[in-house]
Amino acid sequence: MRDVSIDGDMIRLGQFLKLADLIETGGEGKVLIASGDVTVNGEVDERRGRQLHPGDVVEVLGRRARVVA
Repeated sequence: MRDVSIDGDMIRLGQFLKLADLIETGGEGKVLIASGDVTVNGEVDERRGRQLHPGDVVEVLGRRARVVA
């Protein structure tokens, strides 16, 4: 698992996927999120705008990243 630092105390799921290099493009993220291939803290989340906070763990296609401040 990789720790990915964010500015501030919150980032949206779609933005975090790109920042963490878990996806190549925003369009790819949109499709993966909508198809249920992205989990946040072990639960499927289909909201691209979901707010993530430090400590949250995101997984997509077997790759994981943790949000850190």
